[in-house]
Amino acid sequence: MTGTLAGQIVMEGFLDIRLKPCCAGLSRVPSPSFPAALVIGVAGENKVTSLLILSQVILSFQLPFAVIPLIQFTSNRAKMGEFVNSRFTMVVAWVVAAAILFFNAELVWLILRSK
Repeated sequence: MTGTLAGQIVMEGFLDIRLKPCCAGLSRVPSPSFPAALVIGVAGENKVTSLLILSQVILSFQLPFAVIPLIQFTSNRAKMGEFVNSRFTMVVAWVVAAAILFFNAELVWLILRSK
């Protein structure tokens, strides 16, 4: 849900796409439920824990695609006006984004090394 909301905010900011709240809400409710039910139905209930871990790993790789554009968007004075990030906030945000990328790369390394 967090990724969906972050993606919606980024898309609205960069592409100027606006959805009515009821339409946006309706598009978010069934979208995660159907694929999850389908995958559990195919893989079986005994694989739910490993599927949950896999889903969290995949979600962790999507986070930079929301965080980096959000940092760029909120650091743009032309778009944000007086609400633009301060220099300190930008530095902290980029350090956090770099940490996310580092830990994702480490996760890939650990997964590949264990195979």
